[in-house]
Amino acid sequence: MKIFFIGDIIGSPGRMAVRELLPALISKKKIDFVIANCENAAAGFGVTKKNMEELFSYHIDVLTSGNHIWNKKEVLEFIGDHERLLRPANYPSTTPGAGSVLVSLETGEYVGVLNLAGRIFMQPIDCPFVTAKNKIAELREKTKVIIVDMHAEATSEKKALGWYLDGEVSAVLGTHTHVQTADEEILSQGTAYISDAGMTGPFDSVIGITKEAIIERFLTQMPNKFDLAKDDIRMQGVIIDIDAESGKAKTIDRVSVKLKDS
Repeated sequence: MKIFFIGDIIGSPGRMAVRELLPALISKKKIDFVIANCENAAAGFGVTKKNMEELFSYHIDVLTSGNHIWNKKEVLEFIGDHERLLRPANYPSTTPGAGSVLVSLETGEYVGVLNLAGRIFMQPIDCPFVTAKNKIAELREKTKVIIVDMHAEATSEKKALGWYLDGEVSAVLGTHTHVQTADEEILSQGTAYISDAGMTGPFDSVIGITKEAIIERFLTQMPNKFDLAKDDIRMQGVIIDIDAESGKAKTIDRVSVKLKDS
C-alpha cells in the first residue's frame, strides 16, 4: 500500500499546487491513499469550509491540522461534522472535532490516521505520548496501517515520538515547521519517520510568507501584516510504501515537485 502525505498546504498557492500536481503523482506513483495537512490552507492561517471541500475534491482522503486550525473561527461550525478533517487528538476531550479516524478502502483494508500536537514551544495541551498510546490501541483493533501527523516545533520531540511508537504505527511524520528535512528513515521496528514533510506553497518566501514582511518583523520586533508569497510554488511530502498485513513501512521517499511557470 502506497500512502502520500502532503506537507502543510499554504493558502491559495498551496491549494493550486495540489490541484495541478497531485493527479499526475497519484497516477505515476500508484498512490492508494492521500493525507494532507491543511491548517494553513486559508490565506496561510486556518481553514474554511470552502477550502476543506476544495481539497477533498482533489482526491485527498484525510486532512490533518495543528494549532492554526482555529484561526478561522468558522471551523467551529463544521469540524464536528467531518470525520476526515482532524485536529490534534491531545486537545481536551471537550474540544470540537476528532483527532483520529479509521478509513476503509475499496480493497477492504483500513487506514488509521492520528493527528497530534507537540508541547515544546507550543501550547501546554495534553501529553501527545500518552494520547498516542490510547488512540493507537483503538485504531489497531481494525488495522495495523496507522499514519501519525506529529505537528510540532521541536525536532527532539518529534524524533522521541518516532522512537516511542516504533513498531506500533506505520509512520510518524512531522509537520508545522514548513522546511522539509533530509532525515527520512525506517526505524528499527518498521516505522517510517521524517522530522518535517515540508511545505506545499510558495518557496520564494520565508515559510510561505513574503520575505519582506518576515524580515521587517525580525528587524523591528513589531507586529506587521503577513502576506502570502506567490512565486516558486511547489508540492512537498513523502510517499510511504507499507506492508498492509504487518503495517510496517518498507520505504519512505521525499517528494518535492515544482509547478511550472511559478
